[in-house]
Amino acid sequence: MHDFLIKELYNTDIQQELNDIGFDKTYISKAKDKFDYKNFKIYNLTIAQANILKQTAISVGADCGTNRETITGKIDSTDCILGGSISQIKKISQKLQYQPFGLKTLGQILEEKTTITKPQETKIVGILNITKNSFSDGGQYFEYQDSIKHLQELISQGADIIDIGAESTKPYSKPIESKEQLNKLLPILEYIKEKNLDIPISIDTRSAEVAKKCIEYGAKIINDVSGLDYDKEMINVLVEYPNIKIIIQHSQGTPENMQISPQYNNLMDDIYTNLKNKVDYAISRGIKKENIIIDPGIGFGKTKEQNFEILKRWQEFKTIGCPILIGLSRKSLLNIPDADNTEKDLYSLALNSILMNEKIDYIRVHNVKIHKKLQDIMN
Repeated sequence: MHDFLIKELYNTDIQQELNDIGFDKTYISKAKDKFDYKNFKIYNLTIAQANILKQTAISVGADCGTNRETITGKIDSTDCILGGSISQIKKISQKLQYQPFGLKTLGQILEEKTTITKPQETKIVGILNITKNSFSDGGQYFEYQDSIKHLQELISQGADIIDIGAESTKPYSKPIESKEQLNKLLPILEYIKEKNLDIPISIDTRSAEVAKKCIEYGAKIINDVSGLDYDKEMINVLVEYPNIKIIIQHSQGTPENMQISPQYNNLMDDIYTNLKNKVDYAISRGIKKENIIIDPGIGFGKTKEQNFEILKRWQEFKTIGCPILIGLSRKSLLNIPDADNTEKDLYSLALNSILMNEKIDYIRVHNVKIHKKLQDIMN
């Protein structure tokens, strides 16, 4: 009797695995799509659309789950789960482009969603809080000399981007006037320009006035934790400066109320839909899609359990087609409120290591040094 040795593969680089077994190199780039399996949730299809999609999926050896009443016609619409290899999804997308009921567009979207690429390396965004009341280091870098010293430290430690904020948005915090924010931010931006420091600067603000002035002083990214909701003029500022990147974050409520019993119908669906609608809106106003970064907003209107669900399933947001940033550093999901920052940084690093291994685009951290060191070790 033959003794078979079998193991399940978890290596995401299936092309390398095929190469290792001596697979035909002339066909390997196409063959890899047969081994990469995807599940897509498609919302609110008509019964005709759902039935055609299901039959098309079955015809190529894939499958499509629908509401059980789809076949009876007792309902008007259904969400669907389409599952198959990338090779099968591509075949489905091609077949759909010859179908009626608007399915040509669905086919084109599916074709686009099978070509998303991962970044080569996660970019590390270093946090510089120049506030009195930020949740982890409030007041520590409030004075100009302290903030400049920490800025230099973050750069020397290898930060790819520096995110500077003069307004705390921790739970139950109050808004800071734009003038007060600018009084803290502009001297630092002047210093960066004067010293010709070659590092992209992100400004963590919800204020259009602050965003505009900081862009004029050299900021390259605006990090709006309200996702364009707080200041309706923000979108107009960003349209005025077409080369500026925007981080659109999901937040349920405002810092004053966001942690008061946050509720969702379906956590991942609700966040996904909210971010997708905001990305579409920004694009419709003239923002280039390549300038949009999305952030599911860890700690912004989420329970501990909801935060961890996002961390486990963050890759679902890749379907929107924008780079993804996650900031979990020292936040309450760690569930160690009385620990010092050294301990919080270790657990933040542990969680971020998973995201880095999964090739997330950006992580936002307080301790750049240990994250950069880990990145060097992993590479």
